[in-house]
Amino acid sequence: MLITGLIMLVSLRVSNFFSFAEESLVSFEIGKKPSPSTFDIRLPLDRRLNKVVAVVGPNGSGKTQLIKPLAFLSWFIGDSFLGVEPDANIPFKPHSLMSDKNTRFELVFRIRNDEFKYVLEANRNYVVHESLYKKTTQYFSYLFVRDLVLNNEEVSYEYKQQGFPFKKTQAKGIRGNASIIAAANSYDVLEARQFVEYFSTYSHNINVTGRQHFHNADLLSSAEFFYKSKSYLSKLESLLCEFDLGISSLAINEIETKDSDGADTTFYLPFGVHKADQTVFELPLFEESSGTQSAFVLMRRILPALEHGGVAVIDEIDNDLHPHLLPHIVDLFKFEHSNPKNAQLIFTCHTPEILNLLNKHQVYLVEKKNQRSESWRLDEVLGLRADDNLYAKYMAGALSAVPNI
Repeated sequence: MLITGLIMLVSLRVSNFFSFAEESLVSFEIGKKPSPSTFDIRLPLDRRLNKVVAVVGPNGSGKTQLIKPLAFLSWFIGDSFLGVEPDANIPFKPHSLMSDKNTRFELVFRIRNDEFKYVLEANRNYVVHESLYKKTTQYFSYLFVRDLVLNNEEVSYEYKQQGFPFKKTQAKGIRGNASIIAAANSYDVLEARQFVEYFSTYSHNINVTGRQHFHNADLLSSAEFFYKSKSYLSKLESLLCEFDLGISSLAINEIETKDSDGADTTFYLPFGVHKADQTVFELPLFEESSGTQSAFVLMRRILPALEHGGVAVIDEIDNDLHPHLLPHIVDLFKFEHSNPKNAQLIFTCHTPEILNLLNKHQVYLVEKKNQRSESWRLDEVLGLRADDNLYAKYMAGALSAVPNI
């Protein structure tokens, strides 16, 4: 069935970003050769996109840095105008050996039946270039272009637009650490809203310093989310029972208390409900296993993407989870009944068994040489056949990107 009218990610190019010095590409595009699979999204003109992409490699290789631009761009395009102080640095880092060079991002994405390309070149201090294009026939035509003009260290911008009616006088005055799209949305430019809404569908567990490592506050914030979104709570209960974590249902209690200043406040405490013969008892999720807690927090990121469409960007998806749970989570994106809007998932993991679940065009390997990260998709490896045992080859070191121990 041909899929149209949805939102999806096509590709990301990035250079001089954290450990990636040279340009790296993450593409969801599928070539003509791979056989159709249930992980495909079919587009017009016989194009296909992946629903799932995995990033595999040893510790410290740069896996997180490869997917981190998606989290950064979703924040920058949506929230940088109101979400950062006027004189603050733009929150990313170039490669340590190229700190005097600009960082460049290029993101291609689809909203309904239209395809767009967003380009950002920046340093820690200000945007150097920002542009947005819409695909017309086989080419892209600009909607706006914004370029830095430096005059005796004074920062100003040249700006032109067609089909993006943000006034030139306003656009030229937008400060250098904010996106034109974020600013235009704040000025109620309707043409900017669809892009801010698109990037709001990116759900991730990453910040600019790396993965948002699990802590108890994640349980409380996730509990509040599920308490206020009862349909998600019902789906979570079904999944946890399917995962066989020993929980028969979940309970979330709303608790009124006082904060440190004596003001009334509310927090939400999650419990796992257990049954043993005729006995039913509850345990606070804080006393459940780390795997159960991780699954609870992880599904807070995944379930909204599955219901509404969008991109789930998950670093270390297998953190604290039993390896047998990973196939269940990946399979949620495979079928129409669990993924009706064709949401996409990109994740890093340390579980090489993922190579038994996915095809070579769905897996990126990452390794670091001479303090520079490199990435490649397995269908770029010469001589690697579609029916090869990817897991066996990886474990034998034939595909590289394994720990050097």
